[in-house]
Amino acid sequence: MPQKNELPALAVSLVLTAALLGGGGWWLKNNVFGTDVQLPGGNSPGTVNTGQNGGSRGDSSSAGNVAGADGTSGRSMLPGSPSATKQKGLEALAAGDYAGAQVEFTAALAESRNDPESLIYLNNAKIGSAASHVLALSVPAGATLNPALEMIRGVAQAQTDINEAGGISGVPLKVLIVDDQGDPDTAAAIANELVNNKDVLGVIGHYSSDVSLAASKVYEAGQLAMMSPTSTAVKISDAGDYIFRTAPSDRLATATLARYVRNTLKQSKAAVFYTSDSTYSNSVKSEFTTELLTSGGQVVIDFDITAAGFSAGRAVQSAKEAGAEVIMLALTTATADTALQIISVNQGELPMVGGDGLYNPKILDVGRANAEGLTVAVPWHILSHEQAPFVKDSRQLWGGDVSWRTAMAYDAATTFANAIAQGGQTRQGIVEALSATGFSAEGATDTVRFLPNGDRNQPSQLVQIVPGPRSGSGYDYAPVK
Repeated sequence: MPQKNELPALAVSLVLTAALLGGGGWWLKNNVFGTDVQLPGGNSPGTVNTGQNGGSRGDSSSAGNVAGADGTSGRSMLPGSPSATKQKGLEALAAGDYAGAQVEFTAALAESRNDPESLIYLNNAKIGSAASHVLALSVPAGATLNPALEMIRGVAQAQTDINEAGGISGVPLKVLIVDDQGDPDTAAAIANELVNNKDVLGVIGHYSSDVSLAASKVYEAGQLAMMSPTSTAVKISDAGDYIFRTAPSDRLATATLARYVRNTLKQSKAAVFYTSDSTYSNSVKSEFTTELLTSGGQVVIDFDITAAGFSAGRAVQSAKEAGAEVIMLALTTATADTALQIISVNQGELPMVGGDGLYNPKILDVGRANAEGLTVAVPWHILSHEQAPFVKDSRQLWGGDVSWRTAMAYDAATTFANAIAQGGQTRQGIVEALSATGFSAEGATDTVRFLPNGDRNQPSQLVQIVPGPRSGSGYDYAPVK
């Protein structure tokens, strides 16, 4: 039971969380992140799209089959019910009526411009049965829809740009969308199917570090390149020769945060909150501890939020008693509720920093004034690149701002396209191109270059929660000046 002195703060957090559940769709509606968003889809959460050319879905408890993941299953990969127009497009694509599918998906996008799945299937319908280069995109649609949509938007925009420019050496790009449910076992099973599908030249994914690590073993053994746009745990650096990522690792992110704590906040003692069941969270905790120590500071106490009897109120009080001057939230998207409890209890007393898992609309919507000043390390932010063609095109395409996850997914797709152009149509040729000294590809706003271990050679960027109108909550993430 919470101690008495933390009950008011926790009560506020619970009330605000309830309010979020009642109306928390604002992030997609106002900040595509954009406007006029309709949540598209057809599958129930937790299922995998299966079947070929309209075949049955199969047992949702199994990993399923990636056949039909190009849209020819007749079903949406996303949870929820698709519009009637979109469903007609899916059925036409499944029947091989490519012209009809183009008409329906074009109409579906006119109804809901923010549906990236419809854009990918429209692009695939334009290709029809013609020769194509094939990439797979694995997202956690059945588990965490918002990040999945962010990733799909990036790949959809890249596919559109590539094909409208004439394809890859004259051959268009086709994209398969698969749902790994954010589950390591499901992802590994899907990875095995993708390895065995010889048409697939590379895989964009997965979302979380734990899922990427589980799938990477299969890709490495099967010699199929995987490129994650969002997994940042340091362990991925050692996953193998076929594993790449377009988001910089936690080592770079935490170094940026440690410098901020020491040089900008002028503080040296930190308390770290983490979750021991997450590879990403452990990675951020470990790397931040090392980087802060290297820069002359120290972590004076840490808290595992999964420990029995954990109390946000008691933990924050213990942190203060231990002399902590800064709170570091090494938490994940899945533990946002606990992060909000800590933010609520702290009430802005100690400055707070965090990894990219804290770049979350829920933090803005529920944390509000208590979250103001929270500084987070992310790979990219749109306000730092407002004049870039990618940003202008994305706003026109989606009707609003896109996130770092969209930009990094775009980079993964365009980087694969560049490697295909250099390495031909073989998986090995693509990996050799990606691994070559001096390889580079033009990304959304920055050039993509890899370190020898497959990590992206690019620093992280700091953003801070400030009052603002962009998200619709009254607070926004903005670059730290």
